[in-house]
Amino acid sequence: MWLAIYVIAVFTASFPSLMCYWRIVLNITEQIRKNIKYLRQLAVVYPSIQSVCTEIINLRAILTLPKGTEHFLSDLHGEHEAFTHILNNCSGVIREKMDDLFGITLTAQQRSELCSLVYYPRQKLEQLHRETDAPDIWREWALRHLIALCKNIASKYTRSKVRKALPAEFSYIIDELLHADYSEQNQSEYYEKIMESIIALHNADGFIIALATLIKRLAVDRLHIVGDIFDRGSRPDVIMDMLMEHHNVDLQWGNHDILWMAAAAGHSACVAAVVANSAAFCNLDVLEQGYGINLRPLAMFADKTYRYSEAFAPRLHTGEKCSKQEAYIAAKIHKAITVILFKLEGRLIMRHPEYDMDDRLMLDKIDYTNGMAAIGGRIYEMNDTHFPTVEPGGPFCLSPEEERIMRGLQVSFVHSQRLQKHVRFLYSNGGMYSCANQNLLFHGCIPMNEDGSFAQVELCGATASGRALMDHAEAVARTGYFGSGDEKNNAMDAMWYLWCGKLSPLFGRDKMTTFERRFISDEETWVEIKNSYYRLIDNQENCIRILEEFGLYSEISHIINGHVPVKAGKGENPVKAGGKLIVIDGGFCKAYQPHTGIAGYTLIYNSYGLRLSAHMPFESVEKAIAENLDILSYTSVFETMQQRIKVMDTDIGQEISEKIYDLSLLLTAYRSGEL
Repeated sequence: MWLAIYVIAVFTASFPSLMCYWRIVLNITEQIRKNIKYLRQLAVVYPSIQSVCTEIINLRAILTLPKGTEHFLSDLHGEHEAFTHILNNCSGVIREKMDDLFGITLTAQQRSELCSLVYYPRQKLEQLHRETDAPDIWREWALRHLIALCKNIASKYTRSKVRKALPAEFSYIIDELLHADYSEQNQSEYYEKIMESIIALHNADGFIIALATLIKRLAVDRLHIVGDIFDRGSRPDVIMDMLMEHHNVDLQWGNHDILWMAAAAGHSACVAAVVANSAAFCNLDVLEQGYGINLRPLAMFADKTYRYSEAFAPRLHTGEKCSKQEAYIAAKIHKAITVILFKLEGRLIMRHPEYDMDDRLMLDKIDYTNGMAAIGGRIYEMNDTHFPTVEPGGPFCLSPEEERIMRGLQVSFVHSQRLQKHVRFLYSNGGMYSCANQNLLFHGCIPMNEDGSFAQVELCGATASGRALMDHAEAVARTGYFGSGDEKNNAMDAMWYLWCGKLSPLFGRDKMTTFERRFISDEETWVEIKNSYYRLIDNQENCIRILEEFGLYSEISHIINGHVPVKAGKGENPVKAGGKLIVIDGGFCKAYQPHTGIAGYTLIYNSYGLRLSAHMPFESVEKAIAENLDILSYTSVFETMQQRIKVMDTDIGQEISEKIYDLSLLLTAYRSGEL
């Protein structure tokens, strides 16, 4: 072979038109030599020329398919029932498909009943057993319509991908049902016999559940959660369980998430902040029942040490339940742990002068005799002056009992198996930001100065800005959980800074005014000034500069943010800077819904473009099942692509193209005799 190549080289030297081809041949030969070890491993999977050709043909065809649908949500804040429904109805996509397919042939009530069956198949089938006189007739009717719906949703995927998504025990039959040609007589008889047998063998319920699961899986190819799963709502742990079961999800950390991650690592101030946040919304069940955290020593200490203070009463919202006794206990726990928190935060701030947060040292600014506090150069009367555990001469020292309580809480957090499982999932599937299909996803902000330059932030001895800051912050957060010794302790302190620091990319405000909100009635002291980022992103050029900082230069690139609720009810537009930035915090959390006027957004990115679905408040899963109620959603299309986006235009398309290149090298190696 090499003699032949030499002869060709001599011959083509006199013919420039052949030189380009010769260079390509040499380049491919060099690439084969460089990658021979990898190609030998690839040959184990593709052991023949035909197997390579078949895979190349398959992959090239996949590149021409429409891209999968992506959904983006943020700021779930523990609202597990609403999130469960949004996950089940695929942010309204299932109802849209149902109406498109059966808008003429089925009544609105029938379509709603089928939608509920897709959302909650097990519960809906139980209802069927209780209320339907002819269940087999209903099952057959439901099966036929679910198969038609599934065929429609599966049409943009390869048969191979659909097969991989099928439940193993039903895969063969469902595959046959989805791909049968019902217009051909033999196929039609075959199909009817399958349907007849499913009903006769009392196997319909299993098939319905399997089809409903498949429909939901195919309707949303990829789910992005842009931060803040934890705090405020009652059961973030239930949301975490659902996310861990999802077939394709990634997460960008929010400041509430990083707080829980540091608490799970055992950081005392973050543990105290997590408990304080849970008590503030009367959500202590998530700690005790959800994660097995022992709050009894804290509750007993709070009850004997503090009197009830209205300033620490739980903040409840419409539809939320908390008995008087629960509220009374929660208020005392809230007061006790908040005082401990201020002590721990004060010591942390003094350990880290580089954080420049001396204005958050509050306990030494109190006149304990007269009940006054000095804040921002002014003196304010305090609405609660009961501080039985604070020594004015050393206000940041924990009492012996407070020390004991905090040690117990830290041990509980570190040894909670369920919490550790959830936090490890946040680390394995998440990060500070993500670049996905030319879009930049992060929860809070990229800290900026007034002149539009990226702000320099010091964490753990290193100063960085822009993308380098986000990368460094992520590395620090991983050290805070997985590290050891002084390095771990320093990194955990930095995670606290990411929770509430003045230049934290996850927080984005000049201060967290927890002290003022608890002890000062003057609401002017509660103001938290946003970072310049939030003013500058109204300018498209600034958004483009941020995108380019992360290596995104496409005209279809966007910044996708959460963190700051959009006041949609007052006319605020979530789409900013000429469409370059989309804020998707629409108030999933009930605490924010009076301000936003809605109950959350889902950003939907499919092969046709981008649209934003605004959701109305959700009542309950029980009503959704019993009365076929759905979340009312309003969708607005704000960016339509001139040409339908294909797999080749996505990140997966890039990976497939690289695999095709590798297979092409393997094919050449086979044909040239190298392998």
